[in-house]
Amino acid sequence: MVETGQLLGNYRMALHIYKKVGIATFMMMASIFLSRVIGLGREITIAYIGGTQTSVDAYQVSFIIPELLNHMVASGFLSVTFIPIFSHYLAINEEEKGWQVFSTILMNFSLLLVVLMSITLYYTPVLVNYFAPGFSDPLAKQLAIRMTRIIIPAQFFFFAGGLFMAVQYAKEQFAFPAFAPLIYNIGIIIFGVILSPWIGMEGFSWGVLIGAFVGNFLLQYMGARRMGMHLYFTLNFNHPDFKTYIRQTIPLMFGLTMTFSTEIFFKWFGTYLPAGSISSLNYGLRVMLMLVGFFGQAVGVASFPFMARLSAENRIQEMNELLNKAVKYLLLILPVSVLMMVLRHETIYILFQRGKFDAVATEQTAGVFFYLLIGAFAFAAQTVVGRGFYAMQNTLLPTIISTFTAIVSIPIYYLGMQQMGANGIALAVSLSSIFQVGLLYAIWNQRSQNDAAKQIYYFLFKLSFVSLSIGALLYGTKLMLKHYIDASTLLGNLWMILTLSVFFGFLLIIMSRILQLNEILIPIHAILKKMKKILKKNK
Repeated sequence: MVETGQLLGNYRMALHIYKKVGIATFMMMASIFLSRVIGLGREITIAYIGGTQTSVDAYQVSFIIPELLNHMVASGFLSVTFIPIFSHYLAINEEEKGWQVFSTILMNFSLLLVVLMSITLYYTPVLVNYFAPGFSDPLAKQLAIRMTRIIIPAQFFFFAGGLFMAVQYAKEQFAFPAFAPLIYNIGIIIFGVILSPWIGMEGFSWGVLIGAFVGNFLLQYMGARRMGMHLYFTLNFNHPDFKTYIRQTIPLMFGLTMTFSTEIFFKWFGTYLPAGSISSLNYGLRVMLMLVGFFGQAVGVASFPFMARLSAENRIQEMNELLNKAVKYLLLILPVSVLMMVLRHETIYILFQRGKFDAVATEQTAGVFFYLLIGAFAFAAQTVVGRGFYAMQNTLLPTIISTFTAIVSIPIYYLGMQQMGANGIALAVSLSSIFQVGLLYAIWNQRSQNDAAKQIYYFLFKLSFVSLSIGALLYGTKLMLKHYIDASTLLGNLWMILTLSVFFGFLLIIMSRILQLNEILIPIHAILKKMKKILKKNK
């Protein structure tokens, strides 16, 4: 009876966790989707004002050094490294000690960051020459230097704001962090539009700085205060938890993650290609990441605090169940990616072809977009798989794996650049991401004894077959429709997207029924049921 009661209690607790993860995921999904939409609006605005000109390439290059600086203090990993430490104190009802650790990390790293920012601001010209070796236009190089110096101070706001967000995540509060990327992107758009008539692309750089201050720092400070934040202005490099944090963070500081290596490599290799190549790669990458953000990032961010808690309670099998469910959901990006591949030209045309973004830029970006979509499912999956290791407070192993795969991919980037230009770099991005997440997931399964992973591999095989089959049918249909739909007009492209999307939905349902892919059928039936209810109410 005791065992039965315990099992029932665990079952109810698991249902409670899944429900909370679902709510958090929905909230973060809405935020990230809106952020991606606004981020896409940012890219559309940049494309309209700058097209694929050299000044836009310089703007993209100006992020390299700030991103390196951000990486050196592991700003992007504050949630995954700090949450387990802070959650431990919440679990044992010693929250005040958690705030002391929080303050120690904030003050110590703020000092380090200010020193690093001062050094990089002084040596910006030297660093730009090193990280953009292919830039031959001296005016573009000077513009990149100026914009880099504007963006560098924003890294402090990202770092401090990241810690403020981490404590909110640890307390399972997601509202204020959800607004950070929205405000950040809106700031870039507003100041870019207002200032670009006078200072060109430099206006967008000021938008980066102001957007980071308001959305990532000021708002998150307010959110942390609402969580009862106690801030102590003290430097303590000997605090035991600070040493633990350093030990977990150092691998991330010097490692090459998938997202970080992608951002650096495509810009570094892109400087050797003709003008506009970096811009095309960036536009294609942002559209692909919008798809990834909708499927992947929300699930990863929302599920991590719960995985961290399950890990702290040594409930590894429940962690595996949660991770497997998340990965299975994320793989649904595969058929959608294939649809986007078929509609790549129409998508880029509708999103970007206006102002200084002409037909040539559309064709170049559409080609890049196709190859980036090959790895979209891997970008989505890594948002969850990597966090499994972080929840176990193991940052070293995933960093070694990601760094290894990034280094191994350098020859692929080089060969791709030589043989296929910008398309080759995009293909290298996809191949590197697939290799990295595949290796990471395999090692996780072995170490955690995740026997249910076989079902995930089988599901991936079936879904890949479905996606490729649908892709072939959609492409054949598109060739036929081109005889009746004018692809040179906005209306024609919209009709093409609408027609093929409807046909895609029909094919997906039919093939899912044949292969019994309930992961697809259940949400579709839920949506159709909801639509019927709405229609009945309207009647």
